[in-house]
Amino acid sequence: MRFSVVETGYDQRQVDSCLDELGIRLSRLAARAQGAAGATREWDEIREEAAWLSGLLQRLDLDDSSGGRHAGDAARREAADLRAQARVELAEAREEARQVRERAYADAVQARRDFEAALYARRRREARVDEILSQVTVDQVPADTPTAAAGVPGSRMGVGGQDAGSQPPPGRR
Repeated sequence: MRFSVVETGYDQRQVDSCLDELGIRLSRLAARAQGAAGATREWDEIREEAAWLSGLLQRLDLDDSSGGRHAGDAARREAADLRAQARVELAEAREEARQVRERAYADAVQARRDFEAALYARRRREARVDEILSQVTVDQVPADTPTAAAGVPGSRMGVGGQDAGSQPPPGRR
C-alpha cells in the first residue's frame, strides 16, 4: 500500500483503489467465514469484525484537510492490526473446526464398532438358538387325538358349572 505523493497528500485514485481492494478482500473473508461449516462464536466474531472493518473503510474519508496524512497512517495501522487479529482468530477457528471434525470422526468410528459388536453378538445368539432348536425332536400328533383339555370337565363349562358334580376323569380318585 504505497501511494504517490501529490500536492495535497496522496493520489486519491490510488487510495480509492486500495480501499476498494481492501473492501473486496474483507467481503470475501466475511463470506468465507459465513460459509464455513460448524460456525461457532469465533466465526461470528470474525464476521462482525470484518463487517465493521468494511464499514470503517467506507466511512473513512482520507480527503480530510485536517491531518489527512496522519489519519491515513492511523487508518492503515488500525486496518493492519485488525487484519492480523482476524488472521489469528481465523487460524484458531480452523484449528477448533479440525479438532471437532476429528472428534466426530472418532465418535462415528466407535459407534460403528459398537454396532458391529452388537450385531455379531446377536447373530451368535441366533445361531445358538437355531442349534438348540435343531436338536429338539417333535413327534407329530395325529389330528384326531384328543388333547389333555378335552377330558377336563371344568374346561368346557368353567369351574363349578353343570359338570361340577360329575365323575372325575379316569385316573383320578
